[in-house]
Amino acid sequence: MTRTYNQMQDVFVDYCDGALHPADVKNNLSKAINEILQAVRDQKLHFKSNNDAEVLVDTVKSTQLSSTENLPSSMPMMTAEERFKILQGIAEECTEEAELRWLLQEKPNPICYDGFEPSGRMHIAQGVGKAISINKMLKARCRVKIWIADWFAMLNNKMGGDLNKIRTVGSYMIEIWKVLGMNVDGVEFLWASEEIEKRGDEYWSLVMDISQKRNFKRIVRCSQIMGRRDTDALTAAQIMYPLMQCADIFFLKVDICQMGMDQRKVNVLAREYCNAIRRNNKPIILSHHILPGIKEGQQKMSKSDPSSAIFMEDDESQVNSKIAQAFCPQKITEGNPCLEYIKYIVFPWFERFDLLHKDADGGSKTYNRIEELFEDYASGALHPDDVKPALAKAINQILQPVRDHFSNNPDAKVLLETVKAYRVTN
Repeated sequence: MTRTYNQMQDVFVDYCDGALHPADVKNNLSKAINEILQAVRDQKLHFKSNNDAEVLVDTVKSTQLSSTENLPSSMPMMTAEERFKILQGIAEECTEEAELRWLLQEKPNPICYDGFEPSGRMHIAQGVGKAISINKMLKARCRVKIWIADWFAMLNNKMGGDLNKIRTVGSYMIEIWKVLGMNVDGVEFLWASEEIEKRGDEYWSLVMDISQKRNFKRIVRCSQIMGRRDTDALTAAQIMYPLMQCADIFFLKVDICQMGMDQRKVNVLAREYCNAIRRNNKPIILSHHILPGIKEGQQKMSKSDPSSAIFMEDDESQVNSKIAQAFCPQKITEGNPCLEYIKYIVFPWFERFDLLHKDADGGSKTYNRIEELFEDYASGALHPDDVKPALAKAINQILQPVRDHFSNNPDAKVLLETVKAYRVTN
C-alpha cells in the first residue's frame, strides 16, 4: 500500500506507533534522495563536455582531500612561494611561472606527471635524476603520477616491439627507484596499457580530437620526443605517438608536466590544444636539463652505446674506468660532462662535493656551492685529475645500494640478468 505524508508530525506518530517500520523509512528515504540528486548527476554530461567546468570540479575535489592524502606524512607544510621555489629548482625552463604560482595558491596538491619509456638498462640520468626530481615534487606537496609508457615503447619499436620484454624492463626500473630512495609512498605508477584499456572510450576520443585540431606537420615536428628526427621515415604507429602523449596529459588530469627538455614540444602541443578547445587552465611545463653522454660531443646518454653512459648497476671498477676516460677539458666549464654530473647528480644528492685532492695546507676541500666549484675549475685552480676521482667516488656511493640489492636479492638478480640479455633496439 502506498501512503503519502503531507505533514512531518504524521510520520513521527506512525513511526512511534509501529505503523511505519525502519525498513520502509530507509527504502523510501533513499529513493527520495536519489530523485533529488539525479539533477546533479545529469550535469556530469556538462562537466565532461566543458573542459573549464571539468577542471573546476577536479580543483574542488582536490581541496576536499586531506592535505596528506597520497603524500608521505613526513612532508612538511610550507608556503606557496616555498613550494614554487622547489619546483622551479627542478626545471631548466618553466612555462609559465605566473601560472605555476597561481596554481600553487589555488590547489593544495596539484598533480605532477612524469613518464618513461621502458627501453633497456637504466642510466644515472634517468635513475638518480628522476629520483631527485620526484622527491622534490613530493616535498612541494604535489601528487605524482608516473606514466609507464609500455604501449608507447611498443609503438616506437623499443625492445623489438615486444610488449612482454618492455613490461619486464619497466618492472626493473621501478625496482631501482625503490631501492635508490625515491619516496614511492606519494607516487602512483600507472601502466599506460592498463589505464587506457580501462577507459578506452575517453582516451581514444581525446586522441581523435587532438588529431583533428592539429595538422600533420605539427605532429611530425614532435618526433623528437621519441628520439627521432622530423626528417626520419616514421611509421604510422610513430605518428600516433605524439597524439597519444598529448592525450595522456588530459587523460591523467595533469596540472604540471615535469619532463626533459627533449619532451618540451609535445607539452607545448598540449597547451596549443587548450587554445583550440578554449580551455583556460593549461598544463604548466617544467622542462629539466638533459645530461650529456660522457664522451666528447654527445648531447645525450645512449643506451645503445654502453661506453657513453653510466648505468645504475655498473660496478665500482666500471664507473672508475668510464669517468677516467670521460671528456673533461681543462678550464672549460661549458659542455663539460664531468661538471654537469657534479651539478645535476652529485650536488642535489649530497648537497656538496668532496674533493679528494689535498690542498697546500694538507686539508681536503669541500664545495658547498656549485658556483664556487665552476669558478675554481675555470681558473685552473681545480684540475680534471682532481675532479674525476672525486666524481667517481661520489657516483659509486650513490649506486652502492642498487648494486647490493641486485646482488643479494635472488628475484632482483634474475630480473637484472633478464634485462641485460635483451637486445636494445632504436
